[in-house]
Amino acid sequence: MKKGVMRPGHVQIRVLDMDEAVKHYVDLLGLIEMDRDDQGRVYLKGWTEVDKFSVVLREADEAGMDFMGFKCLSEEVVDSLRAELVEFGCEVEDIAAGELKDCGRRVRFVAPTGHAFELFATKEQTGKWGVGNHNPEAWPRGLKGMQATRFDHCLLYGPNLDRTLDLFRDVLGFDLAEQVMTPDGKRVAQFLTASMKAHDVAFIDHPEPGKFHHASFYLETWNDVLKAADLISMTDTSIDIGPTRHGLTHGQTIYFFDPSGNRNEVFAGGDYHYPDHEPVTWDAGELGKAIFYHDRQLNERFLTALT
Repeated sequence: MKKGVMRPGHVQIRVLDMDEAVKHYVDLLGLIEMDRDDQGRVYLKGWTEVDKFSVVLREADEAGMDFMGFKCLSEEVVDSLRAELVEFGCEVEDIAAGELKDCGRRVRFVAPTGHAFELFATKEQTGKWGVGNHNPEAWPRGLKGMQATRFDHCLLYGPNLDRTLDLFRDVLGFDLAEQVMTPDGKRVAQFLTASMKAHDVAFIDHPEPGKFHHASFYLETWNDVLKAADLISMTDTSIDIGPTRHGLTHGQTIYFFDPSGNRNEVFAGGDYHYPDHEPVTWDAGELGKAIFYHDRQLNERFLTALT
């Protein structure tokens, strides 16, 4: 049941060298630099996103993800969900408006997988970059690189998937869209959505908590994914796998790494989900085909290279 969480709102990613990271995310991925703050963080967005930013880069000594935030319909929804999070047993942290530049107050909590998440309702809206809302052109001129349209989702590794599903489904109102099950009935992967998308966040069972697998960005067509592969080669960027298709979600995809070792995905297509849809289930024995539909074989680095 939907409870007022709309979509992924932002992700804060730790990078080792800010100049190299900005070059990667702006010149290669094609995100738009929107602002910087007194902490040295850089704020980015995809050109179709209406909020001011969706990606925050923070320079640190270790790569990875600090937190992922979801935007809610209203401040009242944030208050209601905050109370439910406390009742569920989460420790919550109230973060004042302005700690992220031009973003309202946020409620932060840690999921049973060890990942930090946030809920918020207010952020400055700057509109779709280069086109606006009035008689908009088809796309803006001046885009760079892969021309990523939006931040789409994160895939995260950690333990306690059943309890995490309880949190996201029963408290936050997400649906279970897709899953991978072992023969003895253990869920080892779960793809959760608060919208009609194939997933807004996904989790893989892993003994170490709080690990970051990738942040994903949406492209418009399969040809754009192929162009992304060309750009990865042209720039000697470290590639992980692809271009290929997923069995899970059926997205057309390629994976690569930023200069700090954080994995990125760009993809096109994919399934959709309505609340009356039953979860799509894959057997763990078919995991190779589920992840890489064409090769039907697992890539060890894809499973183990985490930040």
